[in-house]
Amino acid sequence: SYPPCKGALKAVRRGGVDGRVRGFEEIPHTGRNGWINLLKFWRENRFQQLHKHMERTFNVLGPIYREKVGTLSSVNILLPSDISELFQSEGLHPRRMTLQPWATHREIRNHNKGVFLKNGEEWRSDRLQLNKEVMLSESVRRFLPLLDEVSKDFCGMLQGRVEKEGRGEEGKQSLTIDPSPDLFRFALEASCHVIYGERIGLFSSSPSLESQKFIWAVERMLTTTPPLLYLPPRLLLRIGAPLWTQHATAWDHIFSHAQARIQRAYQRLSSSQARRSATGAAGGQYTGVLGQLMEKGQLSLDLIKANITELMAGGVDTTAVPLQFALFELGRNPEVQERVRQQVRTSCSQAGGDPQKALQGAPLLKATIKEVLRLYPVGITVQRYPVRDIVLQNYHIPAGTMVQACLYPMGRSSRVFEDPLRFDPGRWASGSKEDGRRGEGQGFRSLAFGFGARQCVGRRIAENEMQLLLMHILLNFHLSVPSSEDIKTNLTLILQPETPPRITFTKL
Repeated sequence: SYPPCKGALKAVRRGGVDGRVRGFEEIPHTGRNGWINLLKFWRENRFQQLHKHMERTFNVLGPIYREKVGTLSSVNILLPSDISELFQSEGLHPRRMTLQPWATHREIRNHNKGVFLKNGEEWRSDRLQLNKEVMLSESVRRFLPLLDEVSKDFCGMLQGRVEKEGRGEEGKQSLTIDPSPDLFRFALEASCHVIYGERIGLFSSSPSLESQKFIWAVERMLTTTPPLLYLPPRLLLRIGAPLWTQHATAWDHIFSHAQARIQRAYQRLSSSQARRSATGAAGGQYTGVLGQLMEKGQLSLDLIKANITELMAGGVDTTAVPLQFALFELGRNPEVQERVRQQVRTSCSQAGGDPQKALQGAPLLKATIKEVLRLYPVGITVQRYPVRDIVLQNYHIPAGTMVQACLYPMGRSSRVFEDPLRFDPGRWASGSKEDGRRGEGQGFRSLAFGFGARQCVGRRIAENEMQLLLMHILLNFHLSVPSSEDIKTNLTLILQPETPPRITFTKL
């Protein structure tokens, strides 16, 4: 239960139960030797089940614990009130845990780093330039129609497949498939359209092998990251570990794919600019994020390349996978699906083809994505290093300690959510019963995209891309699932279904 008022709360924080704040060493922990822990992790395949390991550990040790694995140490928390305290001490240049294998790859290949891998003032100035093109509502308004177009085309492609391969009478055919390969292609097509301003034609009957290889490279890169996080990367380089080689090769492929696209887009933009200045025409056409960054000229070409490559690598699996979970949950909760569909129909009929109006009139779409990410967060933790000493759960946390907000256990905790395993987008509506329970820190219950200045830079692209695709799917198909058994999940660097769920699409 929460203390009754802020004053009481401060007293609790200051003095604790017996009048003293407990020392850092007193925080419950999972064992002092990082290398023994690392061995346990390897042996018990805990990397793939880290989210479950965290959930079990919180159940045993309580709402805060320390863990050391290999060279990595962290303090793990799950209550919104503690997470709120952590974020209030993140400082002007918030830091996340550096993904060292990624940084090492950039250093040995002499590539620039994008904002994901930078810190300090350098991070801040690059990030402010990027925000203008990917976060501000004005830029969102400009790229929404591009996402809307790709979403419509995806549904057109799916309609064709259902008509051709589906069963049942004409106009009512249904088709049961694993939609994940199509969702990956959708996410790549949508990313390319927004970032490069070009369509790459992944919904044709024979999508290009080059794009499929890019998707495979991103998967390989994500799978090889976690085991490398716990070992000193230079050591891996020296012993030429096959794992490191696989990781670096995957990144090389991602870079060369992005480079080729950037090169093409650059030539296209230069020639259209030359044509415009020759004819004196004004540029009214939206040219995608890359075009905007080049036209503004605030970031060097090398920095633009670094950030565009990160956006591309970070924007495929992170939207395709939550969409799998969303289709599954809507399919096994028909009454929720119908509620969202009714709201979408009403909103679309009044929006006159404007995607922004359509989304604004259907808040349940955004709530559906929030609810999917509560139960299946793409990244299972958000990390910060407090810039000053703080007190969490009455333990002293020195400045500079890595603290992780653990999203998977939080999303499924009955201390934070009522009936946590129930899929209910309505819980996010203002005025809902759950909304009324909001105690201290309750703004910190939905953190799948992170928080504050360091939140996910592709957030607006991802949120809108997922909402628009769900909107068009619900307008065109009824969703059901052959099996409504809970999905087993694995962690690569992101949370994924062990086996992608099969979904039945029935034409409406």
